[in-house]
Amino acid sequence: EVGNRLFQNKETEGRFHSDWCSMMYSRLKLARSLLTEDGVVFISIDDNEVHNLRKICDEIFGQDNFIANFVWSAGRKNDSRFVSISHEYIYCYVKNQQYLKEQGILWRERKQGLDEIYKEYNLLRKKFGNDFISASKELKRWYKNLPDGHPAKDHSHYNRIDARGIYFPDNISWPGGGGPDYILINPETGTPAKTPSRGWVTNQETMLAWVASGLVDFGDGGVPCKKAYLEDREKSVPYSVFYKDGRAATKRLMDLFGAKVFDNPKDEEIIARLIAFTGTDNCTTLDFFSGSATTAHAVMQLNAEDGGNRKFIMVQLPEPCDEKSEAFKAGYKNICEIGKERIRRAGDQINEEIEEGNRQLKLGEEPKKPVDIGFRVLKVDTTNMKDIYYAASEYTQNLLTDQISNIKEDRTDLDLLYGVLLEWGLPLSLKHEIEEIDGVKIHIVDNDSLIACFSESVPEKVVREIAKRQPLRAVFRDSSFASSSDKINVEEIFKLLAPNTSVKVI
Repeated sequence: EVGNRLFQNKETEGRFHSDWCSMMYSRLKLARSLLTEDGVVFISIDDNEVHNLRKICDEIFGQDNFIANFVWSAGRKNDSRFVSISHEYIYCYVKNQQYLKEQGILWRERKQGLDEIYKEYNLLRKKFGNDFISASKELKRWYKNLPDGHPAKDHSHYNRIDARGIYFPDNISWPGGGGPDYILINPETGTPAKTPSRGWVTNQETMLAWVASGLVDFGDGGVPCKKAYLEDREKSVPYSVFYKDGRAATKRLMDLFGAKVFDNPKDEEIIARLIAFTGTDNCTTLDFFSGSATTAHAVMQLNAEDGGNRKFIMVQLPEPCDEKSEAFKAGYKNICEIGKERIRRAGDQINEEIEEGNRQLKLGEEPKKPVDIGFRVLKVDTTNMKDIYYAASEYTQNLLTDQISNIKEDRTDLDLLYGVLLEWGLPLSLKHEIEEIDGVKIHIVDNDSLIACFSESVPEKVVREIAKRQPLRAVFRDSSFASSSDKINVEEIFKLLAPNTSVKVI
């Protein structure tokens, strides 16, 4: 962006790489200043600029704060002359890796595909009852028939079933050899079990406690195994390489809108996964290139799943949609309009799914609460105030008349309110309500933290009512008062009824 002019950075431009680096450098510099000490940044990139991105990030975040370069395998393409490029990169840096270590912060994620495995387990238990051998054989067959890339297939070693759940037979011998050597009796046969050549992994007392708890699988006469249950090992360190069909996100967005309104959207499931294993349930996620607002969708979905209170900030230039595109034909003139509509539709869909799930709850199960899907749209603009600095020779009678009000004519109450919030350094996300007193509109922010009135004429009765509420701050516009004496009267009213209120006139 140059001034208010947008331009496309084409590869044919002589400064293509330099322009891209300049654009990314300023945004990443700002991103670092916004991060908390345990904050993290993810940057999606392809092969074209990945080498330049690494240099920029090393300079801004420091080499010591580089965590990983995730490789997303998105599926094969057959439209290439030489090699099918089927992957993308996601660079990951943190604000302060030393701080994470000192605080003992670890990144762990719930393994993918677990819900499908548990669902199959429940079906097999209903079908086979306590015939665990048959159920285990059927579970192995189910894993084998899963399509390549299915996340549950990564856990196919958890293929044995007992009354407690799904497990895999883990090694029960001492690592490296030299472990305890004692006789262990198989409680089912009454005969000694085969001792591992490296010795047992633990002492006899602990081993007997495991046997009594049913945690040892004696198998068919070989060396026993320790049962490692899936439910006890649901979390794992995130892998730097993962597979996810790149077409799935496009299809889900098409289903949401009923048309292809956006090409190659980011995958909300991948973004949700990144947020989940690095952040808390009360973090704020900022996306400098929000596009179709995929990140907002991911945050709302995560909140629905775990009851979190995460927030999102989406930033997007209003890039026009091609007049021949499906998006333009559907009524979306720019990308921002697509993003706003996606947040609305995704939020409604998420809460509908919660409502449907609550209807199917069994007795004693806790219903889920609806997700807060409200959001505000703010646009960057120039100041609300007119330019009042002119040379003496530039003043005319008309110019003096025009300066009676120092606020630009096209500005609304909301423009003025949020301009004041910015000047006072208040969060733009504070609760905002509108009331009327004797037909005059007033804006109430954060339960009387601030009360603003921008009407052209404010009666004394309204001023007194605002003062009686004793807000922390009160704001009026200069043109609301017919004369200087009226303005002085307002100050006196607040001194009398609300001496601690900070009064501002714009």
